[in-house]
Order: sequence, then structure tokens, then C-alpha cells
Amino acid sequence: MMTDTAVIEISRDRNPFAQDGVARDDSGTLYYTDVPATLIDVLCDRATARPDDEAVVELGGRRLTYGELWHAAARVAGGLRADGVATGDRVAVRYAAGADWVLAYWGTLLSGGIVVAVNTRSAEPEVAYVLEDAGVTVDLAPGTPLPDGEPFVVDTVTADDVGALFYTSGTTGRPKGVPTTHKAFVTNAENMIRCSGISRDVGADYRTLISVPLFHVTGCNSQLLVAAYVGGTSVIMPQLDVAGLPDVIVGERIGYVITVPAVYNLLLRHPAFADADVSGVRVVGYGGAPVAPSTVQQIKAAFGEATAMNGYGMTETASLITVLPDRDAVDHADSVGYAVPSVDIGIVPLSDDTTIGELVVRGANVTTGYWARPDADATTIIDGWLHTGDVVRVDDAGRVHVVDRIKDIINRGGENVSSIEVEAVLLSAPGVVDAAVIPVPDEVMGEKVGAVLVSESGDLDLDAVLRHCRENLADFKIPQFAQVSSEALPRNAGGKLLKNRLRGEVEWGDPLR
Repeated sequence: MMTDTAVIEISRDRNPFAQDGVARDDSGTLYYTDVPATLIDVLCDRATARPDDEAVVELGGRRLTYGELWHAAARVAGGLRADGVATGDRVAVRYAAGADWVLAYWGTLLSGGIVVAVNTRSAEPEVAYVLEDAGVTVDLAPGTPLPDGEPFVVDTVTADDVGALFYTSGTTGRPKGVPTTHKAFVTNAENMIRCSGISRDVGADYRTLISVPLFHVTGCNSQLLVAAYVGGTSVIMPQLDVAGLPDVIVGERIGYVITVPAVYNLLLRHPAFADADVSGVRVVGYGGAPVAPSTVQQIKAAFGEATAMNGYGMTETASLITVLPDRDAVDHADSVGYAVPSVDIGIVPLSDDTTIGELVVRGANVTTGYWARPDADATTIIDGWLHTGDVVRVDDAGRVHVVDRIKDIINRGGENVSSIEVEAVLLSAPGVVDAAVIPVPDEVMGEKVGAVLVSESGDLDLDAVLRHCRENLADFKIPQFAQVSSEALPRNAGGKLLKNRLRGEVEWGDPLR
């Protein structure tokens, strides 16, 4: 590994989250001392202590108690072993979100195998690449029956063993496999309950609605596994249905909702939401994209009994790096919050300004390397720190503000323009539902600022939008090109904009006046 001497560590003194039971290992990495060693221990405990409590609900499909989940997963494990899966072998899970996906996941863990969570939206060549890269032994493709055999539960798995491979979105090249250990999974679950204020003994009262993909770390690690961790219920929506969300929230007694800001924007505007009684919702979480203060205010007003939290993380960190708690949700909506208890954060300055730089992280939930990619390890994990590729500013209170992705900074005639900053202003402009800011090549300036804007009708008063920008941005940051559409912007499963695709698709017209 390379040596990095430029990291400026950020003090944890003002971190608002509980720090009890947090220690450092011999390498200085933070970890929890009082959590289960493996996910197998977590599920076994729930199946033993509360076998009749509901564990998983597939809307329109099966409902499983913890006892049923454990026994069915053990049979899947036995079937996998009969199919030749040995400890450490990789099993691709390609089912749609639902009970079979969950059983395949837990069954693979109980078999001693490693789950390969495959993006079900990928094209065939992309899937083939992941299967080959991971060296998959068994491919649980759509339509393939769940393996079935004599119940089996491995007894040799440890906290440091890899439980799953999640693949990065591949927005900067081929996707990379991220080995996630049992310790990382359990650590993220503990971070989630501490930072969202969930009681450890909430049990059956914890009912979370999973409307995001299970092959993504938010749906799996910060919802499905958190529910198991506290003995609650995962209610899974196989396909996002905004019109059906209000009825599900009420009918399934949902207390915990996590999704991307764009879905909240659609939900709050949907006629079906107006009369829904959502007073039972206790936590509304969001992340994956910038969110306007006005949107946060609308979320908090709509879910009046709930606390709000903004979560920021990566595939490489098993989900959470930082959380913005409810107390800061509106006044500091431009922040992604404070480091979670298991994570140290630092910045590597990109210029003489030492308050802004690339965010680096380390902790028990942070991967120590990619799957069979030493080249990526050498450039991403340096001296024990994972380099996120995100440019951030950390304020005096210890809150992290994401300025931009390093690759998405627009260089306009020598002036650096943060696309995220401009997007945040555009999102608060009249009539704008969503926005993406990307560079427009220019022979004189190098790059100029372009904006792709989404409105509900496809029409927009660009003069009003520009006036709003002039009131809130320096002149060199104001978009000089714009395209308006009623179609949703392309995003990956985690809600992040696919700007590479936009760069290749957008045809800019005449510059704005």
C-alpha cells in the first residue's frame, strides 16, 4: 500500500452519537466490543428467542416468521452444499426483491458461502462480467428454484470472514466487487440503530418498508439486516409503486421508511398520500442524493410524528459513513451529518485550503480491499484510509458537507464549480423537481455549466430559475445551458445520478441569456 501523510483527521469530540462500547484494535481501527460476531449468530438468536415473530413480508407473496426463516434458510444451505458449495464459495443471488431473495441470502450464509448480490437491472454482458469476476459456483438466476436439502448450518464462520460481495455501480469503469465481512454487516446495523434512535429491544414494533433494491447496501444492510438485528419485520415491495406506498404504510403498520429524495418528492405530490394516516411512522430516512431544505420541511410536515435522518455511505463501507440527525435536518439540510461511531473520518486537501478535500474513512465497517483488484486497492486504500472520491467540507461542529465527486467538479476557465452546490440551488428553484449539473465542453473556457432540469409537466419558467440562481450563486456558477424534461433522470439503484450517461445523451441548444 502507498503511504499517505496528508490526511487531516477530524475530531470526534462533537459527535452526537453514543460512543459506549467503541474501542480500537491494534491497528487503531474503531470497532464495537459488545455486538454479535456474525450474522448467523444474529438470526439464530432471533429464531430461538422469538420464533413466532414476523421476520419477512413480501407484498403480494410469502410471510415468514423467524422460526420459518431459519428453518427454510437452513434447507437452502443444505441444498447449496449438495450442489457443491463449500465454505468460501460464491453464490450469485439474482432473484427479484422478495422472500426468495432473502432465503437465498441467509441460506448462502448458513452454508458458509459468500453471497454475490447481482444488480437485477444489469444487462446480460454486465451480469456475465460479475459472475466471472466473482468466480461463482452456483448462479441463482431468475426462475431457478431455491436449493433444497437436509438442513445445514456452518459452524466455522468468524467475524472476519466475508459474507457477501456487493459490486460498485461502475460509473467510472468496470464495477468492482467489495468483500463485506460479518463484522462489517453487524457494525453497520449497530451504527444504524444508534444514529436513528432505535431502541435495541424494539422487537416486533420495528417494521421497515423496503422499496429500494435488496442488491444495494441500503436495502440489504441498513434495512433487511437491521430488522433482523433488532428482531423486527422487513416489509418488501418487489417493485416500487409510489401510488401503493400510502396503503402499504398504513396497512402494514410501517414505522420506518428509508428511500431516496426523488421518491419522497413523488410520494408527497401523489393524490393517494393526501388522506393517508402515517402517524405511525417513527423514522423517515433518506440519502443517495442532495436534498433541498424545502423537501426536508415537507417530509417532516407530512410525517409529523417521525424524526428525519440523512444517511451517507458507500458500498465500500457496508452503507453508513455519516448521519445527519433530526435536530439538524432542516437548518443543515446541505450536510450529510456526523461520522457514525465506528468510523474515523479525515480529509486530504486538494489545494492550500485545508478545510476542503477528499474524504477518507476507516473503521470496522470499511472494506480493506476489493475483490481481486490490487490495482484499485493501491489507489483507493492508502495507509489504512479508504479514499472515497468525494470532495467535502467539514464545518466547526464536525458536520460533513459533500461538495462534489472529484470527477464531477466543473473547471470553468480556471474556476472550480461544484455541481452538487448548483444542483442544491436548482432543487429549490420554482417548478424544479429534479436537477443534474454536468459540464458542457467549450473551446474558450474549457467547460461551462449545463443543467438538466425535470419538472412535472415538462415546462419550466427558465427566467425564474435563473433569477433564483443569481440570488444564490456566484455568477460563474450559474448554468449557461439548460435542458428541460418531464422524464426522470437516470440514477443507479442507490439513487445516485448517472452523469456519465447524461454526458453522452444530452444535446445542448443555444446558451441561456
